[in-house]
Amino acid sequence: MNQLNTNLSEEQPNSMVDKAVGSLRWEVSQIQSLLDLPFNDLIHRAQLTHREHHDANAVQLSTLISVKTGGCPEDCGYCPQAARYHTEVENQEMLSLDEVVETAQAAKNKGASRFCMGAAWRGPKQRDIDKMTEMISAVKSLGLETCATLGMLKPGQAEQLGKAGLDYYNHNLDTAPEYYDEIITTRNYQDRLNTLQEVRSAGINVCCGGIVGMGETRHTRAGLIAQLANLEPYPESVPINNLVQVEGTPLHGTESIDPFEFVRTIAAARITMPKAMVRLSAGRQEMSEAVQALCFLAGANSIFYGDKLLTTDNPETTRDRALLEKLGLHAM
Repeated sequence: MNQLNTNLSEEQPNSMVDKAVGSLRWEVSQIQSLLDLPFNDLIHRAQLTHREHHDANAVQLSTLISVKTGGCPEDCGYCPQAARYHTEVENQEMLSLDEVVETAQAAKNKGASRFCMGAAWRGPKQRDIDKMTEMISAVKSLGLETCATLGMLKPGQAEQLGKAGLDYYNHNLDTAPEYYDEIITTRNYQDRLNTLQEVRSAGINVCCGGIVGMGETRHTRAGLIAQLANLEPYPESVPINNLVQVEGTPLHGTESIDPFEFVRTIAAARITMPKAMVRLSAGRQEMSEAVQALCFLAGANSIFYGDKLLTTDNPETTRDRALLEKLGLHAM
């Protein structure tokens, strides 16, 4: 074990937490050293951090729907909604207000506490913002937390969403800066950071994470976690997605990430962003119950709850309820 790894292993658990909460920034090398720890040591540290800041047996349930599907002009290599790729996703115009409210009420009845609305745009036009503010206000009136992911925001748009009652805005960094051009070329990393700043300036909570299993290295995953943890402040909600491979997209056929490596990424996110909700997001459909249980042990305390994630499958709500019951976990 190198000297930095030795120091990490000997360091008292709370000192790692203090580093994340305080003013010191996380270096990529420090996060790589976390990821390189023996698995049991890493999970132990993550669980200690988790228990210090959260109910160890509570999981937040969020439901995600697509309010406008397909036809996106971007070239994100993982996304079946990109217009340039030949997938089975059919373009769909914006859902009506009534359809969204009906879906939100059904999600609440099944136990969800947050309702997330996604639209396949590079960025919304003003007419889109007008429709979204109606949806946000209506969903908020049901007593649900609201979240939206609509692409890049122009100045002033976040303020409109916030006034309508938006609690969270999702805009993922996807991967580390040095790997970004391998995944997306139609926008740059700074574009994403600019949108996050618009969200922060409007007083809206940030939901921001990334995708693993896109052919990146462990060092790249450390770089992603460093970018997230060094945001000031770091995101209140951090979704960690495992690539769902869709035929017709450039990343279809990519070698899958080892499940233990995915769990390590969850643990690193928990340690470096101790107060955040770390969401076990896309890719759960392909995960065994044992791997999901390890993710909860590593500090994940939020899941997407419902049969569909935008256009890809997600475990059925009854299956999720059964798993939570087996593990003695309860909904927030």
